[in-house]
Amino acid sequence: MAVIAAKATGGAPQWISDLMNTLGAPGAGLAVALENLFPPIPSEVVLPLAGFAASTGGMSLVAALLWTIAGSVVGALALYGIGALLGRERTVAVAARLPLVKVSDVERTEEWFRRHGTKAVFFGRMLPVFRSLISVPAGVERMPLPLFTALTCAGSALWNTAFVLAGYALGDNWPQVTAVVSAYSKVVLAAAALAVAAFVLLRLRRRPARTRR
Repeated sequence: MAVIAAKATGGAPQWISDLMNTLGAPGAGLAVALENLFPPIPSEVVLPLAGFAASTGGMSLVAALLWTIAGSVVGALALYGIGALLGRERTVAVAARLPLVKVSDVERTEEWFRRHGTKAVFFGRMLPVFRSLISVPAGVERMPLPLFTALTCAGSALWNTAFVLAGYALGDNWPQVTAVVSAYSKVVLAAAALAVAAFVLLRLRRRPARTRR
């Protein structure tokens, strides 16, 4: 797998290459689990690199798929556990201390999650950053663990398979996948930033009116 390491340096942090060189498919799974816990680690690098490694014989394609899906599930379960430990009471207490955030915001979010939580967990696995964050409210709301695990596994299987297969098919050109997904990530994050900015502006505009009362 030394050949893989030499060819994979373009766009891939060295430690990710080292994990796969040392552990093979389990190393890819470990990198994906860490990506869930620390979103700045880019899955758009880990997944196609695993596919590239499979194309060179560094690991089997089936093993790459199974281990990366397992890594996604393990990382999501860790964040679910954090949400479950945090619980509703602590979440409300934290929200009450945050500027511009009200307890009613938490209550509305809870109601939204009760209605759309299954879709949020499934489709959230395909959104940068949100695929990590969505596991926390699922834990806070104590979504049934078997349901959460099944939804996470299904959503992760779609996302991971697409990019592992892309890396496998592109071979030495696997960094092309990174460029495409990076652009997609920027669009998603920009939309989220705009939504947050709109929320803050609306909340600030309402404050003076309440003060005059």
